This record gives sequence, structure tokens and C-alpha cells, in this order.
Amino acid sequence: MPSFKIDLSTAVVFVATAPEPKLVNKRTGERAVDQENRALSTVGLLVSDEGEGNLYQVTVPETGVPSDLVPGTPVAVTGLKARDWENEFNGQKRHGISFRAVAITSLGA
Repeated sequence: MPSFKIDLSTAVVFVATAPEPKLVNKRTGERAVDQENRALSTVGLLVSDEGEGNLYQVTVPETGVPSDLVPGTPVAVTGLKARDWENEFNGQKRHGISFRAVAITSLGA
């Protein structure tokens, strides 16, 4: 499926929830990895632009996430993209939009 770049050039972005490991299976604790076999993390970001704020759960390779990110930290996001998805689980169709970034950089002091 195609992905779409998200322009954050006029936005202010803050960490809403600290990075957490992205899991493939919550029961076993198996960690999700990307095609380069890098462990993935999920970070909640609050993006404020043109008087509107949105919360995004963004997947980032662990190597692109500083260890000191805490809620409220202003950040820069590199390579943010959105991709729509759809699947069927237990006979129910589900769909949504997933967000992926190359890196998140702290702008805090």
C-alpha cells in the first residue's frame, strides 16, 4: 500500500506518551522488528498545527528514539508517513491509519 508524507514544517510537536516497545504478541512479549531487523517502538505524539491538535501513535525504529523522551518534551520528527490498513480478525473487518517515522529528536533543554 502507498504511504503519504506528513508535512510538519508549521506544526509544534510534543511527546504525549513515552516510548514503549512495539509488540507483535502481547502474550509472549515478542518484539516487532522492521525489514532491516531493527526493534520498533511506539511513541504518542501531540501535533498542533493551525489551531488544531491531534494525537498520533507513531512507530519508530528503536535507534531513532532518544532514551530520555518524556511526556511534554518538544520534538522534531523526521520522515513521518501515514499508511492506511485493513484486516479481518475473528470475522470482523478492521481498518485505520498507521504512522511511521524515521526518527524523533528532542528539542528540550
